[in-house]
Amino acid sequence: MTDGPTGAPRPGAGGTGASGARVDDVVLAANTAFYNAFEAGDLDLMAAVWLPEPDPVCIHPGNAAISGYAEMMRAWAMIFANTPYIQFFLTDVQVRVDEDVAYVTCTENVLSSGEGAPEEGFAGGKALATNVFRKTSSGWRLWIHHASPVLSSGGRQEEAE
Repeated sequence: MTDGPTGAPRPGAGGTGASGARVDDVVLAANTAFYNAFEAGDLDLMAAVWLPEPDPVCIHPGNAAISGYAEMMRAWAMIFANTPYIQFFLTDVQVRVDEDVAYVTCTENVLSSGEGAPEEGFAGGKALATNVFRKTSSGWRLWIHHASPVLSSGGRQEEAE
């Protein structure tokens, strides 16, 4: 997984944790662990990233929300079984920490093979993601993941043309 530059100071970048690490850096490390587990297709790594209670929520681009730890782990098992290769290049990464809750927003630039990819090739895509973390006794755990597809590369400027 590759992190791109943020281009601006990250909100919440002030405090340090018990280990002396900046809290936002610790949250970003938890975010990286999520994408590393996804790329590895490793259900045990993915399970270790998520907060089991209260009910976590995961929304993949174009799909319905998956609520509850057991149901979500079943969904990850299906994704891993049907995704031979996936790689994320994260850009526009921003983090915000507020006591025991934090969120990371980013653009997921995705390269994958499998269903929907051309034969003997790769498919690319882009999604905007929000990952919400809660601080626990075992560290920052992912509570909510929501990714929405990017349907165009423009914004207000493109609409005006």
